[in-house]
Amino acid sequence: MAKFLVQKSEPLNGEVYISGAKNAVLPLMAASILAGDKCTIMDVPDLRDVEVMKEILTSLGMEINQTQDSVLEFDGSNLATNEADYELVRKMRASFLVMGPLLARTGRAKVHQPGGCTIGARPIDLHLKGFEALGAEVVSKDNYVETIAPEGGLVGASIYLDFPSVGATENIMMAAVLAHGTTYIENAAEEPEIVDLANFLNKMGARLKGAGTDTIKIEGVEKLKGAEHTVIPDRIEAGTFMLAGAITKGEILIKNVVPDHVKPITAKLRECGVMVEMGDEGMYVVADRNELCSTDIKTLPYPGFPTDIQSPFMAFLTTVQGSSTVIETVFENRFMHVAELNRMGANIKTEGNKALIQGGKSLEGAQVIATDLRAGAALVLAGLVAEGTTEISEIYHIERGYEKFVKKFKNLGANILRIDD
Repeated sequence: MAKFLVQKSEPLNGEVYISGAKNAVLPLMAASILAGDKCTIMDVPDLRDVEVMKEILTSLGMEINQTQDSVLEFDGSNLATNEADYELVRKMRASFLVMGPLLARTGRAKVHQPGGCTIGARPIDLHLKGFEALGAEVVSKDNYVETIAPEGGLVGASIYLDFPSVGATENIMMAAVLAHGTTYIENAAEEPEIVDLANFLNKMGARLKGAGTDTIKIEGVEKLKGAEHTVIPDRIEAGTFMLAGAITKGEILIKNVVPDHVKPITAKLRECGVMVEMGDEGMYVVADRNELCSTDIKTLPYPGFPTDIQSPFMAFLTTVQGSSTVIETVFENRFMHVAELNRMGANIKTEGNKALIQGGKSLEGAQVIATDLRAGAALVLAGLVAEGTTEISEIYHIERGYEKFVKKFKNLGANILRIDD
């Protein structure tokens, strides 16, 4: 199994270009099912999750070609089946996003229960509730879910989500674009990735309004056409490199970042004494001019502090003076990195969904495990300032969501090496 070896590094310095967002490109790829002709998606990151989604779409009969670097062309004119392959679906939770577009285009979809990171239950009941509201029959078995549209097709409805789930919002949006009449999704997720999907669907001929607010209005249309679209920058990757600059007390220029998408991260870093400023070339993160201090964070759905940055931010908080509190409200199993950080010398205690951090500790290299995607990134950040060598295993989690991870860190001066056992 491959591993990362991370050694204490000098303050990171230089510039990094942020890739297209993993959490945006996967629903965009799924949405290409809805068009009967070619769609082109640009700035597609080279990630394991993207490869899995490509395999799923290919298994459905779609033709996918890479026309240029980071550019993929999707042709759904010869869609062959509406049943997603079990062995592929089980690899990644986002594979469930094919259900909405398959249901809308073919009137039927069968998808096995998805896999992915172990950060929480993340039930699919809100997705299914939305499909049922649109008139679909839902047949749920232990290992798969099948949805069947009524004979006349899906029908628009008012759908209230008990929680602003990103995946459920996206799946319902994609199902509703071809439904008869008008659909309202209330208490919808407001993440930038939702807006990106809506923009792509509108380019395809859909009629969506309100994406980025808590109410999305969708007027159904008869069919969608192909379109071209560029994926938004990955705000979580941007946040990770912001924290890399902060934890090493370095100076980094982050290119291809949308400032509004990282506002909560920027605000908390500034509270800690890190300088974060936008310039003509991008975002400057400078952490060597002030004494850094602690702060408290609480994860919330967008526009609150992102749960995906909680663990990398916690790694940073272990190194600054003072006590911090981290409250996780989105996923129930998102403190699995705590034991790994404590193994490196951190002082973190957890009580339910709250973590108490005594900062200012000197970290030491250790053998640790990347328990999930963002936990893995947190351990790399900790390794950059720990004495000795940090050996991180299960790095396939990290490579699911960060493009050219080692290369980008090395370009900033990080002492990191990927090895194959």
